[in-house]
Amino acid sequence: MKKLEIVVRSEKLDDVKSILDECESTGAMVSNIMGYGNQKGYKTTYRGSEYVVNLIPKVKIETIAADDVADKIIFKVCERISTGKIGDGKIFVYDVTDVVRIRTGERGETAL
Repeated sequence: MKKLEIVVRSEKLDDVKSILDECESTGAMVSNIMGYGNQKGYKTTYRGSEYVVNLIPKVKIETIAADDVADKIIFKVCERISTGKIGDGKIFVYDVTDVVRIRTGERGETAL
């Protein structure tokens, strides 16, 4: 099993959700986050004053999936979400050794 943390622009959330539905993901958690990457933000002008915006709003979608499903999700997100511009986002992939459903005590992929 893999844990995917998908960090994308806020306007791409619906696209990622539809990809997760297509791949029959068992669920997801969504968080509004702020951060910066290599670009370190951007400069903008507001009422004649220039200032630096160095924390960019993003959305983080977390999901756990079987290895083959995780590969499908990664492929589709890279294919459909990419605009080719800086700030498209990243996918972090972690190995998950076990999952326990608290209500029933089920373990492993059946607990998803």
